Amino acid sequence: MERFKPGDKLRHFKRTLLTEQKLAAEPNMYLYEFVGVATHSETREPLVIYRALYGETDEYGEHKLYARPAEMFYSEVDHEKYPEVSQKFRFEKVNRDSVLY
Repeated sequence: MERFKPGDKLRHFKRTLLTEQKLAAEPNMYLYEFVGVATHSETREPLVIYRALYGETDEYGEHKLYARPAEMFYSEVDHEKYPEVSQKFRFEKVNRDSVLY
């Protein structure tokens, strides 16, 4: 299971399904910044916190934060449901030079 550091830029597997036209319109679509891992206060379950690098922003100009159970966050892509996706894991680290921010 790949682990990430705060500030790492990540690609969600659905990015590989976008057309060039959609990427041109929204170059950061399905790109995220890894924030860290939190602990659910009731269940003690580890939750990954991450920020979208696209879409709407709040009053401070920040993109939305998301939380996902770590087990799901680090899971492999369901290749039966998404046979056209070559990416192995739901989220993978991207090279800063390979994408726009």
